[in-house]
Amino acid sequence: MSHYEAPIRKPLVTGDKSYHDVTVDVAAPVEGRANKTWWIVFSIALVAFLWGVGSIIYTISTGIGTWGLNKTVGWAWDITNFVWWVGIGHAGTLISAVLLLFRQKWRMAINRSAEAMTIFSVMQAGLFPLIHMGRPWLAYWVLPIPNQFGSLWVNFNSPLLWDVFAISTYLSVSLVFWWTGLLPDFAMIRDRAITPFNKKIYGILSFGWSGRAKDWQRFEEVSLVLAGLATPLVLSVHTIVSFDFATSVIPGWHTTIFPPYFVAGAVFSGFAMVNTLLIIMRKVSNLEDYITIQHIELMNIVIMITGSIVGVAYITELVIAWYSGVEYEQYAFLNRATGPYAWAYWAMMTCNVFSPQFMWFKRLRTSIMFSFFISIVVNIGMWFERFVIIVTSLHRDYLPSSWTMFSPTFVDIGIFIGTIGFFFVLFLLYARSFPVIAQAEVKTILKASGEKYKKLRAEHGDDVKHYDPIVREPVSNTEEGVHKRVQDSEDYDVTRDDDSHNETVNVDGLVISEVVRDRIDAMLDRIGTFNPETQTADDLRKLKAVGPFLAQRLHQVGIYTYVQVSNLTQDDFELLDEVIENFPNAAQREDWVAQAGKLKNK
Repeated sequence: MSHYEAPIRKPLVTGDKSYHDVTVDVAAPVEGRANKTWWIVFSIALVAFLWGVGSIIYTISTGIGTWGLNKTVGWAWDITNFVWWVGIGHAGTLISAVLLLFRQKWRMAINRSAEAMTIFSVMQAGLFPLIHMGRPWLAYWVLPIPNQFGSLWVNFNSPLLWDVFAISTYLSVSLVFWWTGLLPDFAMIRDRAITPFNKKIYGILSFGWSGRAKDWQRFEEVSLVLAGLATPLVLSVHTIVSFDFATSVIPGWHTTIFPPYFVAGAVFSGFAMVNTLLIIMRKVSNLEDYITIQHIELMNIVIMITGSIVGVAYITELVIAWYSGVEYEQYAFLNRATGPYAWAYWAMMTCNVFSPQFMWFKRLRTSIMFSFFISIVVNIGMWFERFVIIVTSLHRDYLPSSWTMFSPTFVDIGIFIGTIGFFFVLFLLYARSFPVIAQAEVKTILKASGEKYKKLRAEHGDDVKHYDPIVREPVSNTEEGVHKRVQDSEDYDVTRDDDSHNETVNVDGLVISEVVRDRIDAMLDRIGTFNPETQTADDLRKLKAVGPFLAQRLHQVGIYTYVQVSNLTQDDFELLDEVIENFPNAAQREDWVAQAGKLKNK
């Protein structure tokens, strides 16, 4: 039965959008020219990226002695940035996989950007351990394969090796998940392409997607399987990253709260980065009707909740250090709050604990500018969290003679800024090449969560009348009415769209091609369209070889009456055979036109 949602809920798609409007709006950034805003942001990102490339080249040609490392603080700027980027990559899989499993509709406009963010951020994270090797061209030495050194093997007991397997698995699953979701959108761009080159490229990218029912069935199954695989990765990846620290015996690191604490922090920073990207993307790509204030508000609520969890973790660390009675542990945390790096600690506390609490106020969490500001503040605070954990725990160890201060060099700063530039370069190019909104999924919620339909329900109340061609009488949309439709139609699927007589909007479940949709519109113009207010739908099941399933499919195309069937031509039957899976062959549908002609005169 069709899903009904109370009118009081805010629409997830604003504006008077039809199904065709969604297609045009989503395809516009790919098919059109980049606007001025896009070029400004891309130019800034490109400059930052080139600065980072120069710093990396200088590092590799000179050695990592160009960084601000010393014997005490060996894990400093680069590992801080590595953990920060891995954390940012968390929200993509969380939004896509977990919210998919929980059937949260608000994910549909933002999951594509979140998934792309995951891919690009993990790529940035992988750069730091690679450069940290000093000789990245020998990176294959860390692979567990036989080599020229005989018994030189990686240490399988090391969490650093677990990182390699966890993050590579996470990247692989996220990449497949992302690409699978893109297939219907690639096909949509393919079918709209004008130049043969674009049609060929997007045809390859879409893997032959045809939009038939079998394609959608497999699409749903694969999406659920991948979501089920990816959900444990959300917990495992950053848990294993936390083991890099928690399995050591260094005060400030040796604590069992790190796994859940790191996971919550990763989701926190990831959602903040998604918020940053969405606010930029809705402006640059003119997607304000799809990435709405409602989406931003829900993201802010998640940020507020995870920020509170992180705040509890900070307090728990302090309490456990005090309660342990271990003077080294107590000193490590006292040094964080009052020592030479106290400025970093209190910056972390301000950004991560105090700033998200403003989201309790609806006026602030629904403000675009304030949300953008807080999302940047949160990401700055999460960077400081990693900096505080790593540097303040190392710069004063057990030997006072080894105490030192860490300060980054221009090369450290350049590489970090370069990865930020690289991330935005990739994301902006992605936004110009791939659809940033999952248009096929957004269309599935348009009837329930589109502003136009919300207004209709608000005007007519809950008891909106829908004409049901099976029971041949108006049926209420109340619970009793829905129950009556189900009882009367038995296994008949009444989730069809009721305005299919106006345009072939409900055919999106059968075909994704714009060309085929135009052909169906042309067919309906010729054979006649159905108006439920002035016409009565006929029982198409009286036609030979037409059962409930096929009748439903004909309704999806827009065919409801015997008059329409009697006007069908051979070309129309070929089109229906192309659109409807298991459509009867010529022998099975013999005399449909003649049968319809007789039935319409009764």
